Amino acid sequence: MKTIRKSNERGHVNHGWLDSYFTFSFADYYDPQWLGFRTLRVINDDLILPGMGFGTHPHRDMEIISYVLSGQLQHRDSIGNGRIIKPGEFQYMAAGSGVEHSEFNPSKMEATRLLQIWIKPDAKGVKPRYAERNFTKVETGKLHLVASKTGRDGSFEIHQDADLLLGKLDAGQSVKHPLAKDRHAWVHVAEGEVTINGSKLSGGDAVAVSEEEALNITASKPSQVLLFDLN
Repeated sequence: MKTIRKSNERGHVNHGWLDSYFTFSFADYYDPQWLGFRTLRVINDDLILPGMGFGTHPHRDMEIISYVLSGQLQHRDSIGNGRIIKPGEFQYMAAGSGVEHSEFNPSKMEATRLLQIWIKPDAKGVKPRYAERNFTKVETGKLHLVASKTGRDGSFEIHQDADLLLGKLDAGQSVKHPLAKDRHAWVHVAEGEVTINGSKLSGGDAVAVSEEEALNITASKPSQVLLFDLN
C-alpha cells in the first residue's frame, strides 16, 4: 500500500527571511490528514536567507535531525555545542529534558537549504545530547544508515525504534530496501527524480509505504532520498 505526498500539496509559509515547506502539520499549518506518519512528526524543507536564522528557542522530548543540502548552518545550544554544519552533513540533537538552541545562516551571500526532521522519542525526560555525521563522500547507488535505535554501524543512536537511511543516486542507479513484517516506510525525495515501487516522484515529493515486502528506488537523474524505516 502506498500513499503519495506531492511537493505542491505541502504546507507553505514565506516570512521573507525564511521560505518553508511543511510535509506535516507544523506551526500555523494544520491538516488533520497529515499530522505525521507513525513516529515521524516533522519534515520541514527550509530556505534561510543570508545572515538570517532562528533565534534561541527551547525544545524538549523530541529527536531532532537536520540535513544541510546547500549553504551553511551555524548551530549553538545550551549544552555547549557550537559549529557550522555544511552540505552533506547531518546534525542530531535529543532535546529530552530540555535544551535551548539557535540556528543561523552565517553567510552574507548564499542562502541555506536544509531538511529539519523530528521523530517522537520512546522515552521522555532523557538527558539531552548532540552529534554530527558527514555524508559528503559516501558511495552513490547505496543506502547509508544515518540513525537507528541501537546506533549500529556508526549511526546516530536515537530514542526510537526507527532507522533513517540516506541514498545518493546517479541517473540510472537503483537501490532496494527490504521491509520487514509490521514495519512501515516513509521516503522523502530531497533532490532529483526517482521511481519508487512504480511511482514517479520529484524533489519535495514523498511516499508512505506499508504492507509491502521491499522498496525499489531507481533514479532518472542525480537524486538524494531519505528513507525512514518505522515501527
